This record gives sequence, structure tokens and C-alpha cells, in this order.
Amino acid sequence: MSVTGTLKTTSAGFQWSAWLKSNSIPLFILAFLIAFPFIVGQMTGSSPYGEVRGERFIMRGASVRWQSVLIEIFILGILTMSYNLLFGFTGVISFGHALFFGSAGYILGLSLEYVAIDTSLGLALGVTLGILFCGLMGLLVGAATLRLKGVYFAIFTLAVAEMFYIFASRWQLTRAEDGFAISALPAWIDPAQSRLNFYYIALVLFALTFLFIKRLVHSPTGAVLKAIRENEDRAQTLGFDTLRYKLFAIVASAMLAGVAGLLQVILNKKVGPELLSIDYTVNPLLMTIIGGIGTLWGPIVGSSSLFMLDIFLRDSQFTVGGITVNMANIWGLLLGSIFIAAVMVFPRGIVGTSQQLWLRLRAKGAESPPKLHGAPPDQ
Repeated sequence: MSVTGTLKTTSAGFQWSAWLKSNSIPLFILAFLIAFPFIVGQMTGSSPYGEVRGERFIMRGASVRWQSVLIEIFILGILTMSYNLLFGFTGVISFGHALFFGSAGYILGLSLEYVAIDTSLGLALGVTLGILFCGLMGLLVGAATLRLKGVYFAIFTLAVAEMFYIFASRWQLTRAEDGFAISALPAWIDPAQSRLNFYYIALVLFALTFLFIKRLVHSPTGAVLKAIRENEDRAQTLGFDTLRYKLFAIVASAMLAGVAGLLQVILNKKVGPELLSIDYTVNPLLMTIIGGIGTLWGPIVGSSSLFMLDIFLRDSQFTVGGITVNMANIWGLLLGSIFIAAVMVFPRGIVGTSQQLWLRLRAKGAESPPKLHGAPPDQ
């Protein structure tokens, strides 16, 4: 082998080593999530495929139950990351994000239940139309309102989302407030038949969303989005068409929120106006703030921590002075208290504040003078 070939091989090996070192934490988390169903199954003696009943699997057991929990976290993570793209990295606050989340779910449900085609084709049609519709709605809402700034844009998006919510809650075709159930899904993606398959599908989409946003925010386009967040007037002075970049951000955010809505409908096999409720706007906002606005890991940390608190605390009870308190009755108050405490302790969110402290510690360590071994003690 020539010297040039040896140098190229060495350089490639060094690049791979550096890449693995810089991405060791995400790779470790991904490997853990891939093995998670089998780890839980090994620890609890349950099968990640469910219990065998005749010729099919029944979705029961600890491993299957925790797969559902993680799927919910993946869905909330995708939704919160999509919101953070718009709010955290572009500086555009929206109160109508549930519009995209619920619209995609409704389109998928209509394609599966109200269109007389094969179930697999209905799934493909619903997924495609749902994502495209979210992108189109993001484009229309953005083109009509992104010239507004601050609270004016937020209020307008809230009005549009509430309009769709009222329409869905009174649309008799979809049984108004009751909504409708999805009777059939392809077996390979049906959580009631193949929970493990759907778990890995949700995990792949979760990971791809993270990688997409990471690549975007470290690109020239991402630099412009962050410049708009910091000072839109200055970005315009530099010659950037800020409206076009904000349109791109809201369209990408809307389509990612639509992906989360599709997963939610497939998981629950239920479509109703609650998908369009303000909860699916407020929750991503709170999760983004708690995790860290404008950070890559903030939405993931915020959504997973709040959801796990809900899992472990909402149905618990404790006794104080002989009085039994049910946490479900005071959950709203507790959640508000947690939010206030988190904002006071972590003013930049959990991830943002941790990163700030780490940078301060590194800077302090770099500024401290090196110790001279063997130097005489101070007199």
C-alpha cells in the first residue's frame, strides 16, 4: 500500500473514532432503547412479544406495558422537538400546534375508516395525505400571519386551532365529540397485535426527528433561524429574507407534529377532537421550557421527565395527619408547582442550565494557573 493510501486510511479511522467519541452518549441511549423491551422482559420474566394465546400473541406483560410507555414518550418527544424547532430555534411562539397534531390523526382515521380501500393502502394514503396536509396548513398559516410578531401571531394560531377543534367536535361524520375508533390496521403495525414492531417504528421516527433537527440547526439555514430568533431586524439588514426562513421553520415543524399525531392515532386506534385540544400545544410548550429552550436535548428531557412523573405520581396516594390525599385530585396544582420550581432552579431549563454550568466550570478550570511541583511554600 502506498504512503498516500496509508494516510487516507489513517485519516478515515481517526474521523470515525472522533465521530464515535463525540456521539457516544446518543449511541449509548439508542442501543439501550433498542434492547429495552428485552431487558425488561429478562428482568420481569415476561415476553416482549406478549403472551401466547393459541395462534396469536396477546399484548400483556410488563415488557409490553413498558413498550407502550416508551412509545408515548417517543410521540411526545417528536411533538416537543417539532415545537422547539419553531419556538426554541426560530423564536416564533405558536399556540396552535395542536392543529397539525390533530389534523394528521383525523386524516389517517378518515382514510382507514371512511375510504373503501385495502387497509394497507388506506394506511399509506392517510400517512401521506396527513403529512402533506400539515405542511400545507403550516404554509398557509405562516404566509397569512408570520408578518405578525410576538403575541399577535400566537393568538391568531390559537384562533385557527380552536376553529378546527370546534368543527371536529361538531362534525357528525366523525361522531362529533365522541370521535370514532379505528377497527382495522395492518397486522405488522397494529399495537394490539405487534406492539414490538410499532415500538421500533416509533423509535426510528424519534431518532430520525432528532437527527434531522440536529443537522438543520448546525447548517447555514439553522444559523439564519437562530439569527432570526436573536434579532430579526438585524438578520434582515444582513440581507436574509426572514419571512421565507420562518415559513420553512413552520412547515417543517408542522409536518413533524403531524408525524407525532399519526403515531398517537395508531397507538390508541381512536380519533377524537381531543387531538386538536389546547393540551397538545401547552404540554409541548411546558416540556420545552422545562427541558431547555433552543437545545437539542431539552425537549427530550422535558417530555420524558414530565411523562414519567405522570406515570409514577398521578395515581399514587399518601396520608398526611390521617387524611388520605389522592394525587389525581391535585395533579394540576402539583404540576404547576413543579413547573415553577423547575423554572426557578433551572432558569434556562434542565439542559440549558446544565450546559451553562458545565461551560463555566471548564472556563474556570482553564483560567486557573498550573501548579509548579517542587515550588517553595509561600512565606
